[in-house]
Amino acid sequence: MRTRLLGILLALMLCVLAALGLPLAAAVAAAEQSRVVVDRLDDAARFAQDLPTSGVSGLESALKGDPEPAPGDLSRRHALDAEVARYHELYGVRLGIFQRDGVPIATAPAQWRVPAGGWGEQAFQEALDGRRSHNPPQVWPWTSDRTLTIATPVVRDGDVVAVVLSESPTGALRTRMLHSWLVIGAGEAAAMIVAVLLAVRLTEWVLRPVRTLDRATHDIATGRMNARVAPGGGPPELQRLARSFNDMADHVVLALDQQKAFVADASHQLRNPLAALLLRVEVLGLELPEGHEEELGGVREEGARLARVLDDLLGLATAEHARPAPEPTDLAALSLARADAWRPVALQRDVELAWEGPAVALGMADPIGFGSALDAVVDNALKFGPSGSRVRVLVAVRSAEVAVTVSDCGPGLTEEELARAGDRFWRSARHQNVDGSGLGLSIARTLLQAAGGSLTFAPVKPTGLAVTLAVPRAESPGRA
Repeated sequence: MRTRLLGILLALMLCVLAALGLPLAAAVAAAEQSRVVVDRLDDAARFAQDLPTSGVSGLESALKGDPEPAPGDLSRRHALDAEVARYHELYGVRLGIFQRDGVPIATAPAQWRVPAGGWGEQAFQEALDGRRSHNPPQVWPWTSDRTLTIATPVVRDGDVVAVVLSESPTGALRTRMLHSWLVIGAGEAAAMIVAVLLAVRLTEWVLRPVRTLDRATHDIATGRMNARVAPGGGPPELQRLARSFNDMADHVVLALDQQKAFVADASHQLRNPLAALLLRVEVLGLELPEGHEEELGGVREEGARLARVLDDLLGLATAEHARPAPEPTDLAALSLARADAWRPVALQRDVELAWEGPAVALGMADPIGFGSALDAVVDNALKFGPSGSRVRVLVAVRSAEVAVTVSDCGPGLTEEELARAGDRFWRSARHQNVDGSGLGLSIARTLLQAAGGSLTFAPVKPTGLAVTLAVPRAESPGRA
């Protein structure tokens, strides 16, 4: 979630920076070009002022080789040629003063003429119409082949008598644009770094109560009902959510405690009347005439089944109320002892009960609770294991836990049934004829979770079910 939130914030920031930076870069480029255009227009106006005030007739005569031009006109033309050539030499700008028909009056370089086609010809025509070049095409840093052409009309007595045309290289202009863009890019990069840091702090501030709430929810989902969300920072809405979650958890715990107390009280209170009822049935059976043994046996069987259900309910309620403190326990020795205790039952049912494991397997568990849970799992395996089959108890020490797996060769469970295995009173529709209340595995899971362990189910190939009881591994005294 943090990655997604950071991605959204940074994407928005990139869009904002792009929306600000791109127009700013374009404005800077336009401003740099406008400055060059203004300089060229000022220079063109100065050259226009150097033309004779009476027009260009004297210069035209000198240009065309008139045998009797005015001495002042020749000197003016030579001076204008020299000034245009010097301007070209200093700035590298092509410059020309042209008559209306495009005939040059003074140009540098000497053979330069009005460009044919493109913006140069268009600017020349606009100048003939009395308009100065004010909006030439924009030059960009990547348009290295483009020049900047500016045309200014020379007006005498309200008429355009000549045009001053300049064509400037754009290398220096593009360099200045690129430098300005680098400054803008550096500023945006700095802003982006600041935005990333602020986004990280913001997401941390926003998501801290969410992570705390997630941990508390996971703890409650795994059976640690005392988990709560500690007061902390974050938006006010999330703080209110945390307080509401704590209130909800308190109400859930209260409801569960009331439910468990009711189950415990009900099962305990029903045991005495049931025992009295079964005793009366036995007394009544002594007085019944012959021929009712089958009905009496059915009543006894149902009474015994009801007694087992009440005992299991009481055991489940006791397990749910228990909060044992886990202690280092040798699960290898404990599981071997329980396997030996169940071996007579296995022999009676013609099932081989085998045990495998290391000499020592220390795990953090409640010995009584783990033993009761293992008894429930072994009892379940012996019930469903067919005659002549094998039930295997395997102890394994893993990196972070100790696991005891009980596997049988019974009919097993489907994937849908595996998802429901361990639920209260749930039994597979295929196994309704097997004795039991459907609470054995639920009691085993509750006992393990109360001490921080877990109970998982997996299929066995080709048939069978493997039930694994796992608890955290304990450090042995010999380990560093």
